[in-house]
Amino acid sequence: QVQLVESGGGLVQAGGSLRLSCATSGRTFMSDVMAWFRQAPGKEREFVAAIAWIGAGINADSVEGRFTISRDNAKNTVYLQMNSLKPEDTAVYYCAADRRFRPVDVKGYEYWGQGTQVTVSS
Repeated sequence: QVQLVESGGGLVQAGGSLRLSCATSGRTFMSDVMAWFRQAPGKEREFVAAIAWIGAGINADSVEGRFTISRDNAKNTVYLQMNSLKPEDTAVYYCAADRRFRPVDVKGYEYWGQGTQVTVSS
C-alpha cells in the first residue's frame, strides 16, 4: 500500500521556521517528482515547491528565498524547510508524488498525503 505521511507542522510566530517531512512507503519513489502543496481555508490548493529525482527544486514565487525543498532517497523522505514564515503561509501542507513531470500542476500528482497543519501567528 502506497503511503505518504507528512509531519512537522505546528504553530509558530511570524519570522520563525519549521521543517516538514514526508515519509513514503509502499514502493520506491526515487524516480518520482515530489512536491509540496498547501491549502488555506476557503482557497484552492496551490503549488509550493517540487523536486525531481535529481537536480534543484523549484519554488512558487510566494516562497522563493524562504522555503527549500530537498529529498533523501535513501530514507524515502522529502523535506520542506520553511524560514521567515509569514501569517499568509498558514495552511494545510500536503506532500505529493508522481512519475510524470508536471511539477506545478495539482492534477499532475497521483499520490497525496493526509496533510499537516502549519499556523503562523502575527
